[in-house]
Amino acid sequence: MSLPGGPPEQRPGRLGVGVVGTGRVGAVLGSALRAAGHPVVAVSAISEQSRERAAALLPGVPVVDVPEVVRRAELVLLTVPDDVLADLVRGLADVGAWQLGQLVVHTSGRHGVEVLGPVRAAGAIPLALHPAMTFTGTSLDLARLEGCSFAVTAPAAVLPIGQALVVEIGGEPVVLDEGARPLYHAALAHGANHLVVLVAQAAQALAAAGVPDPGRVLGPLLEAALDGALRAEVPPGPDGVRGPGAVSALTGPVRRGDPGTVAEHLRVLRDLAARTGAVDLPLTYAALARSATQRALAAGLVQPPVAQQLVDALEAGSVPTGRDGDDTAGPGMGPAARSLDQEDGGSGQERGAQPGGTGHDGTGHDSTDHDGTGHDSTGHHDAGEDER
Repeated sequence: MSLPGGPPEQRPGRLGVGVVGTGRVGAVLGSALRAAGHPVVAVSAISEQSRERAAALLPGVPVVDVPEVVRRAELVLLTVPDDVLADLVRGLADVGAWQLGQLVVHTSGRHGVEVLGPVRAAGAIPLALHPAMTFTGTSLDLARLEGCSFAVTAPAAVLPIGQALVVEIGGEPVVLDEGARPLYHAALAHGANHLVVLVAQAAQALAAAGVPDPGRVLGPLLEAALDGALRAEVPPGPDGVRGPGAVSALTGPVRRGDPGTVAEHLRVLRDLAARTGAVDLPLTYAALARSATQRALAAGLVQPPVAQQLVDALEAGSVPTGRDGDDTAGPGMGPAARSLDQEDGGSGQERGAQPGGTGHDGTGHDSTDHDGTGHDSTGHHDAGEDER
């Protein structure tokens, strides 16, 4: 795809875009593509909110059923929930909707192009483009696309097309292998979604402490912490070795080696849980304090004896389930901490940083709320709209 200068509408290679699912992602990306000179020829919209969003961001674009969107489009943008995507693609293949040479782009973080197998079988071109961003579904998102990273997965021959589309709307393409997408998506969901949970927990505790406006108190602190962590998370050097990364920006009682403070935190959070039912709060604090201790030890930010004292404090303050004193905060971390003492070499990213768990974006990215209330007119699949 060529990207010469001149007004967008006069550039060669303009494609008629059809958007399947005008949720928060679809409406914004459709608008961005139109601003880049690609006319949006049709959209599907099930809910009233999606119709209003389409009218606001894509005024004048016809709202039609899903097969008709595909029939009219040279580039089909599938912005539907991850769990709906495979059935949608197969259902459209069953009715012969895919066209030879048509570009078919989905925005799922979890999936690569394998899910578009029926598209490829029909002679259409599969592309997976996932923006690492949360969406409000308003024009505010258009400016935020500038510099936003997009995970691009596609067959090698058409990879430049996906990269060019991302560049056209102001994003930065990051090529990602098919098999890496689930882990990529889990990482984004863990970072974005669970950050929101942490803010909610901290705000609840501040409100319980009598702070009238928790958000205002948290704002400067969290912004500084996030900025410091991201600045510290730099690429590997010329020798390929990674530094300690974001954990080097760690502050607070773990970094200072204050086990008494950690124990007191757990005590008051357990009291709050008993009063309010917010049992997740002390559990989350304990789990993340353990992780902070492991990573700080691995990065050389705390010494082994101090790390053991922190772990001991966490174990002493572990949160019972109410079932004969079982400990829901997990097994003791003493052996784990001692095993870290014996490791040598490597960075904090490589030691004590065990990947695990899964996430599900819009923003893993899918920080996603879904409007999956309807079915398309074919009856073959749910064309729920992605409300990331």
